[in-house]
Amino acid sequence: MEKYFLVGAVLVALVGAVIDVRSARIPNRLTYSALLVALMLRAVFLGLSGLKSGALGMLAAGGLFLLLFVVGAMGGGDMKLIAAVGAWVGSTQVMTLILTAALAGGVLAIGRMIFSKAVGQTLRNTMQLLYYRLTSGLQPHPELNVQSSGSQRVPFGVAIAVGALSCASHAIWWR
Repeated sequence: MEKYFLVGAVLVALVGAVIDVRSARIPNRLTYSALLVALMLRAVFLGLSGLKSGALGMLAAGGLFLLLFVVGAMGGGDMKLIAAVGAWVGSTQVMTLILTAALAGGVLAIGRMIFSKAVGQTLRNTMQLLYYRLTSGLQPHPELNVQSSGSQRVPFGVAIAVGALSCASHAIWWR
């Protein structure tokens, strides 16, 4: 039964990725409805243990990315999408989702940096952000954050879709 939930995770993540690439936004109606449907279907088909697994997946993925949202490194739509996909994949696959999405996001960011010829500026900004975090804590940087008009954004919905595909392929081909 878990394989069907992984298919749901892939579908939700792919829809989120396409919308993110097209509009640089992930709508609440997708994230909230996907989250509620995942938890309801887990409860109906897998009972309390399925609901717990979905809730843990949601909390693990959403909680970690909430921290990135708070410091201005991640958009709210990305955070809600990974929480919804976390509910679909459940507690057994959530670490695979998080790690693969983070790796894919890093690859996307490096590609964006190279193709926009901003390697030097990115390295300077990284050093400035590290210094700011050490001296100011978790407050978003006043200029170097995802809300800043000049920031280079990566459609992280694509990375989340890669993470969901990784979970599904792992469960289908390696089990």
